[in-house]
Amino acid sequence: MITSKWIKAAGIRAIKTVAQTAVALIPAAVTITAVDWVTVAGTAALAGVVSLLTSLAGLPEVKE
Repeated sequence: MITSKWIKAAGIRAIKTVAQTAVALIPAAVTITAVDWVTVAGTAALAGVVSLLTSLAGLPEVKE
């Protein structure tokens, strides 16, 4: 089930999810120094883990 093609596809999805989550958590109205980077990093990392776990159910771009 887990092949190198699956690892690559799931990794790309997870990286995109991490980036999207991090950007969503940075408010536009504050300065960059006011951002709670620990919360942003932790939440983004958790989103990446959830993305990988969700990918275990199957990826449409990886045909079995």
